[in-house]
Amino acid sequence: MVMTRTGAITLKGTPTDLAGPELKVGDAAPEFTLQNNALEEVSRSSFAEKTLIIATVPSLDTPVCHAETKKFNEQAEDMADVEVLVVSTDLPFGQKRWCGSEGVENVTTLSAHRSAKFGEDYGVLISSGPFDCCLARAVFVVNPDGKMTYVEYVKEVAEHPNYNAVLAAAKG
Repeated sequence: MVMTRTGAITLKGTPTDLAGPELKVGDAAPEFTLQNNALEEVSRSSFAEKTLIIATVPSLDTPVCHAETKKFNEQAEDMADVEVLVVSTDLPFGQKRWCGSEGVENVTTLSAHRSAKFGEDYGVLISSGPFDCCLARAVFVVNPDGKMTYVEYVKEVAEHPNYNAVLAAAKG
């Protein structure tokens, strides 16, 4: 049985539950298999030589997720050994359309639509309210050894993560 963190975040002020553990700095990053917008399976080990920024968002078609992904796309251009992954439950077709229409080429969008496992393993699966089964807004920085060097579960889904702290951890 997957643990539930009751009221772990809010959605426009309403307490919302998350399924899965709260990961911490120093934890091993859980392995995953997600689908990219070419419908290929991608795993965490696919990026073994790089530092990863894994940003989870409810949907690319919401204003904050849109802005966040665009911001990471701009920043990723200057980070040679860092791969930015933006994970949502949006279908790969929608992610591809969105990236094409927005000129997003420096981040990799991945879809968790096939299974709740990624969301549960990273503790970001929303398990109540209108965003039930979507992913919460969170950012994880994972070093090439697979250890978490930064973890941020954004407390209010409609707010942005701390970009400066994320980028410092990724470069650090």
